[in-house]
Amino acid sequence: MQVTETSTEGLKRAFKVVVDSADIEKSIEQRLTQIGKQVKLPGFRPGKIPTKILRQRYGKSVMGEVLQETVDSSAQKAMADQEIKPAMQPKIEVTQFDEGTDLEYTLEVEVLPDFEPMDLADLKLERLVAQPDDKAVEEAVERLADQQKSFSAAAEGTAAAEGHTVLMDFEGRQDGEAFEGGAAKDFQLVLGSSQFIPGFEDQLIGAKAGEKRSVKVTFPANYQAKELAGKDAVFEVDIKEIREATVPAIDDELAVKLGLENLGELRERVREQIGRDYTSVSKDRLKRSLLDALDEEHDFELPPGLVDAEFDSIWKKVEEDREQGVADEDAGDKDDDALKEEYRAIAERRVRLGLVLSRIGEAAQIKITPEELNRAISAESQRHPGQEREIFEFFQKNPQAAAQVQAPLFEEKVVDYILEIAKVSESTVTPEVLLADPDEDKPAGEKAVARSKARKSGQSGTAPDGAPDSDKPKAKSKSKSKDAPAKTSAKRASTKKAAD
Repeated sequence: MQVTETSTEGLKRAFKVVVDSADIEKSIEQRLTQIGKQVKLPGFRPGKIPTKILRQRYGKSVMGEVLQETVDSSAQKAMADQEIKPAMQPKIEVTQFDEGTDLEYTLEVEVLPDFEPMDLADLKLERLVAQPDDKAVEEAVERLADQQKSFSAAAEGTAAAEGHTVLMDFEGRQDGEAFEGGAAKDFQLVLGSSQFIPGFEDQLIGAKAGEKRSVKVTFPANYQAKELAGKDAVFEVDIKEIREATVPAIDDELAVKLGLENLGELRERVREQIGRDYTSVSKDRLKRSLLDALDEEHDFELPPGLVDAEFDSIWKKVEEDREQGVADEDAGDKDDDALKEEYRAIAERRVRLGLVLSRIGEAAQIKITPEELNRAISAESQRHPGQEREIFEFFQKNPQAAAQVQAPLFEEKVVDYILEIAKVSESTVTPEVLLADPDEDKPAGEKAVARSKARKSGQSGTAPDGAPDSDKPKAKSKSKSKDAPAKTSAKRASTKKAAD
């Protein structure tokens, strides 16, 4: 095999590889011999089929197999001999090959940059710590009580107000024509919940049982059903009942209903849960400050292909969200060119941090054990009730999918390793400070990029193992409801049950 370097540009390398025809012929002969021992042909004893016959019958398929294997193995050997560590799959193009001639192909590859990670002992980080106060505990208990509220029919003649539940039938029409998903029977809508598109709930304020109302609305421009987006519609609403909410008293009975012995235990469980939530927030903020510090301390050339792949992954998600009517909260009035510039900077950061974490993890010999990976895959499969076995087998049979599960595990282990070496001081703060947006005081443009850097939305699949999962932009969530008047984006709040 002859390997000739034809181009060197930054992290890009190009080679011309020539494999002698005699080596290819030898591999073909060996493969045909193996086939001859396995197949049966009329008139020939097993293992005694002439090579000429085997070549006539199986020559083309064997040639294809040998060619592919030769390209793969020779490319790997060429890179190993040149001491190349590829950043991603090389690009290979066969330029010459005929039976009985040498194989020639070009090999283009991007190499991993050579850099020295910073001295981790020089890292100075601050861990924010907060303790749940009585106010936070009581507010959480009140939310738990509110989640247990019941509704009963209001007195006759009661006018609907915010907080009431309206039991209704409705049908929506656009230009006089009913549309799919625009009707429902016995639908319960809590006024003030912002469950429906703007303007719908407001027009039910003051309604009474037995009343019929025509509700006129305009669907948002980014509504998930494109045929309705930006269009006017009228909903004929039949108010069947007004229901009032009754919130249970905060006492021992509430605690028992939640599976606890008394109110004191309920408050203690709530305090413990809030403490765990604070610890999680503290860890996330510490990790973010660590990633920010690593990003600031390292500056080296990045493989263009990795950056392009990461950016393409981010932008694909943006376009998918647009198609589904989900707005990007960082977009504002920016055009696509401005957004792409911001997201490319995020892609570069993700790739840079992925390379840094990978290099640190490699030097520290950090690995994900099969047991750890299997536990993570099992946890992922549990998120799909009834399909656990299929999901588990899917990851076992698809190394690339398994790598997506392994990447965050590797990242967490490397981050924990770094935090053991770095100088981490502890600062006790109020819950308000711990939970505050760390980017609140930054200019609008910097806040948008910073939010996107800190946001989690799953692995990209293009950055190297260990690429951080906390730097990908995330769009606003969309409502799961498919009823026509439902909002496409709603603010959701949840409180974990203390009894969990």
